Formats: sequence, structure tokens, C-alpha cells
Amino acid sequence: MLKKSLLFLFAAAMTAQAANAQLLKKATDALNKASNNSGTGSVTQEEAGAGIKEALSKGVANGIALLNKQDGFYKSELYKVLLPPDAQKVEKTLRGIGLGSMVDKAILQINRGAEEAVGQATPIFVGAIKQMSITDALKLVTGGKTSATDYFKVKTTDTLRSSFKPVIASSLEKTSATKYYGELVTKYNSLPTTLNKVNPNLDEYVTDMAVKALFDRIAKEEANIRANPAAQTSALLKKVFGKS
Repeated sequence: MLKKSLLFLFAAAMTAQAANAQLLKKATDALNKASNNSGTGSVTQEEAGAGIKEALSKGVANGIALLNKQDGFYKSELYKVLLPPDAQKVEKTLRGIGLGSMVDKAILQINRGAEEAVGQATPIFVGAIKQMSITDALKLVTGGKTSATDYFKVKTTDTLRSSFKPVIASSLEKTSATKYYGELVTKYNSLPTTLNKVNPNLDEYVTDMAVKALFDRIAKEEANIRANPAAQTSALLKKVFGKS
């Protein structure tokens, strides 16, 4: 019985390995067909995998450069961090009694915290990119315009969030965002008209918003690299993604 079980497991493993090899071959053939049509020459599996990783790394670097500066979040129509949904009634109530400047101060410092924190995200994101296998990367070369980012997001979001959260918490403390937000909530909770007290998790909320913003920028960079020859700034990117 044990012998039969071992033989079954061995057969299953060999079948999975063969299926994976077939997928790799199909991806390589499709990639080389596209490369030959564009005059870039044959691309090896190693080059394809390295190309995807370089595209993601470039997206991370450019995304962080855009967000890790004064007003990178605060004056962005796409990425400005507003108060958490649970605290929006706080904003409405305090603005209604003439304390809008208190709300504005808290929002400003929350965004300053996000701007400061993303500058420390590079090693966290780059470390996750390095762990991507060549097999996984190769399958993504001929995918959709943001397939690598989408895969990266699915595979690493939880790990990235857990690593990034203490960075966010430290930045929110450094910029006094935690202090101003705490004062905001305390003031709201002390009002006689407040029935339901508010105390949402600011660190977790800002972490979610910062990671979301970074992934959005990485996706935009990936799409640009795939479609725009001017964005293919290295010989490897030109060889893997070049179309002309």
C-alpha cells in the first residue's frame, strides 16, 4: 500500500513538472516570436525573468520618487489620504462647529506621514521582487499590460503590509499625525452629542492607502515600459519588451 502511494505521489509530481515545463516552453516560444518579429532577437528564460524583475524594480523606484516628497500624497488628486471612513462623521461634525482648521491639520500631517514612510519602502518591495521565481516571471512577460504588477500584488500584499505597517506607524509619530488625529477623535468623543465613540486604527488605514498608491504607480510604470520604447531604458528592457 505504501509502495503504491509513493508511486502515485511520484507520478503526480512528474506530471506537474511536465505541465510546468510545457507552460514555460509556450511562454518562451510566444516571447521569442514577438521578439523576432520586432528584431530584438531570441530571449532566454533568464533574460525574460530578469526583465520582469527589472520592470517591477523600475516601477517601485519611480513610484517611490513620485510619492516620497512634500505634497506627493497631499496635493495628489489620486493619492491624497483623507480621514478613514469611520472618522468621516468626525470631520463633518467638527467642521460644522467651526473646528475645520483642526481637521485640516490632522489630514495634512497624515499625508506627511505617508510621504515620509514610502521613502523607506524600497528594500521591502525590492526584497519581495527578488523572491519571484524565474518560472513565475517568465509566464508574465507575455501577459497583459500590468500582469506582473497584478501577480506581485496578489502574492505579496499581506507580507508587504505587515512589513510596511511599523514604518508607517513610525512616520505618523514623527510627523505628529498620530497626535493631531488623536486630538481630533478625543475632541469629537467629548462632545455631548456624540453617542458612538470613534477610535479607528490609523496605522492600518494609512498603510493600506500607501501600499495601494505604490501598487497603482508600479502598474502605470509597467504599462509604460511595455508600450513605450522611451521607457525601456536598459538593453535588457529593450530586448524583452522592445517592439521596434
